[in-house]
Amino acid sequence: MTDRYIRQTTLTEVGATGQARLAAATVLVVGAGGLGSSVLQILAGAGVGAIVIVDHDHVDISNLHRQPLYDMGDIDAPKAEAARDAVLRANPDIVATAKWERLTPANATALIEKASIVIDAADNFAVTYMLSDQCLAAGKPLISASVVDLSGYVGVYCGGAPSYRAVFPDVPEVAGSCASIGVLGSAVAVLGSLQAHLALHVLLDLKPSVLGRMVSFDGHTMQFGGFSFADCPEPEHTAPFIGLADLAPEDIVIDLRGVAEAPVLPRPGALRMAPEEVGSLAAAHPGGRIVLCCRSGQRALRAAGRLQAMGRHNLALVALEGDPS
Repeated sequence: MTDRYIRQTTLTEVGATGQARLAAATVLVVGAGGLGSSVLQILAGAGVGAIVIVDHDHVDISNLHRQPLYDMGDIDAPKAEAARDAVLRANPDIVATAKWERLTPANATALIEKASIVIDAADNFAVTYMLSDQCLAAGKPLISASVVDLSGYVGVYCGGAPSYRAVFPDVPEVAGSCASIGVLGSAVAVLGSLQAHLALHVLLDLKPSVLGRMVSFDGHTMQFGGFSFADCPEPEHTAPFIGLADLAPEDIVIDLRGVAEAPVLPRPGALRMAPEEVGSLAAAHPGGRIVLCCRSGQRALRAAGRLQAMGRHNLALVALEGDPS
C-alpha cells in the first residue's frame, strides 16, 4: 500500500482490509457524462481496482459545464475513451476499460456478470429499467441516479434489495431532460458524488447497509431527504427489453415511430402505431406477445404501462437505437 490512500486507510471503516476490498472490486459505470464524471473521479481516486466505462457518445462543448472529467482537447472524442484516459492519468495503478458502445440487452448480461456493482449514470429511463432487470436477475447491486434542473435522487437497488421497477413501476408520461429543462453543474456533481459514496459504502460493506435506500437532493431549498424502500414488492408483471434478434416469428411487433422518423419497419409484417393508439391492442391476439419498439425505449415503456393497466401483460420492448441487429 502506498501513501496515495493513507487519508482513507486511516479511517477505521476502511483500513488495509477495506482498501484491499476496493482494489479487488470491479465497477461497471454506464454513462460517462455529468454523473459519471464525479463517479469516475471519486472511484478511481479511492483505488477501486477495475472500472469498466460504457458510453456511446462523443464529448461536446455543451457537456463541459457539468462534466469536469473533460476539457477542450477532448471535444469530439468518444466519451468512454476520454474518460478512461482521464482516470488513468489520475490513478495509473487501477485498470480502466472503455466500451464505446450503447448498453443493449445483447451486451448487458456479460458486462454485469463481471462486475461487483453497477452504477447507472446514464440518466435515461430505458437504460435504468434494462439495468435493473439484469441486476435483479444477477443479484448485483445497482446504484442509479437522476438529476435535472437543480434537483435529483439516487437509490441503491437489487443485490438483495428491491429493483428499480419495484419503486418506480410506471414511467412518467412527461419527463424532462437536461436538454429540454436544463441542469446546474453543481447539482449534477452532488448527485454523482452521492452515487460514488454509496458505491464505496456497498463495496466496503459498511453498516447499516444502504441497500434499499433512496437519497434525494433539492438544490433550490438546499435540503436532503430520503426513505427506505426495502419492503417494496416486485411487480407481478414486467415488460423486459429484448433485441431484434430475440423476436419470435409469432410476435406482434409494433413500431411506435412515425414514417418520417423511421421509413423502414423493424421487420417485415410489423405494424406502425402511434403511442396513444396502443390501447386498441389490449384485447387483440389473446396470448400472443406484443413487442413495442421505438428509438430509445421511452415511448415503448410508457405504452407498455398503458397496456398493463388494461390487463395485457405478455409484452416486450425494443430500443432500436441501441439494437445491434
